[in-house]
Amino acid sequence: MKKALRIGLVALAVAAVGTTTAIFNTAYTNEEIAPSYVQTAVLRQGAVGGEVKELQRRLKNWGYYDGAVDGVYGKGTVEAVKAFQKKNGLKADGIAGLDTFKALGMNDSVNALEGNKKPNQSSSSSGTSNYTNSDLYLLAKCIYAEARGESYTGQVAVGAVILNRVASSSFPNTISGVIYQRHAFTAVSDGQINLEPDKTAMNAAADAMNGWDPTYGCIYYYNPAVATSSWIFGRKTVTTIGKHVFAV
Repeated sequence: MKKALRIGLVALAVAAVGTTTAIFNTAYTNEEIAPSYVQTAVLRQGAVGGEVKELQRRLKNWGYYDGAVDGVYGKGTVEAVKAFQKKNGLKADGIAGLDTFKALGMNDSVNALEGNKKPNQSSSSSGTSNYTNSDLYLLAKCIYAEARGESYTGQVAVGAVILNRVASSSFPNTISGVIYQRHAFTAVSDGQINLEPDKTAMNAAADAMNGWDPTYGCIYYYNPAVATSSWIFGRKTVTTIGKHVFAV
């Protein structure tokens, strides 16, 4: 029997009332945050359901898909998947399988597929079980404060850096500890951390917690146009997304 899977921490600690979910003092619709989906294995034209909707949502956020996020795997979704696959060096067949899910950061789908392929081995978790909804909200606040002018990928990347620091022995081992570490983030120093995060920042935080890391493990980022520390320029650059350089 197929099991219902949830994306992000939104489903772990917030209670749904009607069609909306309340997160602290801000109400978002369930679909606006990070919709749940049902794992249906490999997806291809003709598939329907929540997992297709999540696929479409991510492709739309990243600029590959301009159709409706309706959970129907039609021709538009096929072409969007092909474009994404081609951009990421995958076989451009329009079929969303294991490699495509990995590239999209759809870790619940990856884990379920790998579990199906290896029935005698337990699949790894999506990495979100140790985080609370308060962590999600704080991460979204920092993303919004630090990167609200960046692309969606750039916002996820900032969230990923914070989570990579949590995992590193060189930094505090909690999201709040990392974000509020002295002089770590300009947005904390100047008070922008207190701004209310928008829907995009909430989704970016959930995607980062689900394991999408566009920085490939970076623990630093900076804007070279405004950075004042000469030390940061000596870090090894891994990638550049928008105005931010990501480094280790």
